[in-house]
Amino acid sequence: MIETILIFLIVLGVLIFVHELGHFLVARAFGIRVDEFALGFGPKIVSKKVTSAKHGVTVYALNAIPFGGYVKIFGEDPNEDSTHGPDSKRSFVHKPRYVQVLVLVAGVTFNFIFALLVMIGAFMGGLPVSTSDYAQYADRFHDTHIVVSYTAPDSPAMKAGISEGDTIVSISLATGIVPNKGTSQAIADVKSTIEHSEGKPITVYFIPSAFSSKFTDTNVGHERSVTVTPIKNPTNGAFIIGLGMDNVATLSLPFFTSILEATRYSMNTVVETAVGFKDLIVGLFHADKMLLGQVSGPVGIASVVGKAAHAGFAYLLLLVTAISINLAVLNLLPFPALDGGRILFVIIEAIIRRPIKPSIANTINAVGFGLLMLLMVIVTYHDIIKAI
Repeated sequence: MIETILIFLIVLGVLIFVHELGHFLVARAFGIRVDEFALGFGPKIVSKKVTSAKHGVTVYALNAIPFGGYVKIFGEDPNEDSTHGPDSKRSFVHKPRYVQVLVLVAGVTFNFIFALLVMIGAFMGGLPVSTSDYAQYADRFHDTHIVVSYTAPDSPAMKAGISEGDTIVSISLATGIVPNKGTSQAIADVKSTIEHSEGKPITVYFIPSAFSSKFTDTNVGHERSVTVTPIKNPTNGAFIIGLGMDNVATLSLPFFTSILEATRYSMNTVVETAVGFKDLIVGLFHADKMLLGQVSGPVGIASVVGKAAHAGFAYLLLLVTAISINLAVLNLLPFPALDGGRILFVIIEAIIRRPIKPSIANTINAVGFGLLMLLMVIVTYHDIIKAI
């Protein structure tokens, strides 16, 4: 548990740092004063004030509540000092609107770039992939094995405790004789054994996935066996146990090929994430499509991070990529207090050719932040209930 929490805090801290670093560096590049760079919210644990002749005074802080961070950019939330004060020329509000947009979009840009770099490293170091998705690199596969891609509800396999992500080592009639013990059979051989069982019990030897409900710290990497009785498929009469299977192998690519595949993977993840957020937003207005229970907050993410770490470093890198892209897409949503909401304000100001009244903008952003915090509390509550 302590190891899981520590890994989660490191991952979260790195992703928040990358996001806020984007805002920080771009703001400074355009001569905007940055008053504070903080990881976390609430009371300060440690802080350091740094004075620079070029950039002025900036406070760097680590705060008590680790679920977030911020860069306090002078004039981003306008007031009298940033609008008409002695240092107003270095204020966010007095910069051209294209500069304001660049500063606001820098955080998500850094998250996208970070995700891409992580995936490049993952492809170079070795990444578990479906062999059918990367057939053009077959000569670079190693450690090929069968992974459960689907377990049908109430099927013999599910009742026996086999879950998605488990590795099938071998499968045989329950005679005590285990063919190919310790080696992975081909999917065709596994299916053939099941189909020719004639409904007699079979023994499935498998290694639980770190994401499996049967996974524990003590059985990681350890082979288990269960007895399963096949049933007839009502559509064609063939014997089945309710498993979908896929060949998975570790793929290592050279540098430039890794860039190509990492870019393709990251772009697909962006699209899938955007579609997921779209479905979530639509579900908020249609009770029959409500997906809020499927959203994870800090508690749920911490659990998945811990499981990914147990599954292997490559799986942890995949998860870090997914979280980084999720943070980027989420922050682009045109909702108050998010980067996307602030960008929307800048666009509106460009259209109406005058600034939005600071008191109105600040109030809307404050309300938006409050709603986001409420949503996080609700999602965290769901995470705890699911864990219990």
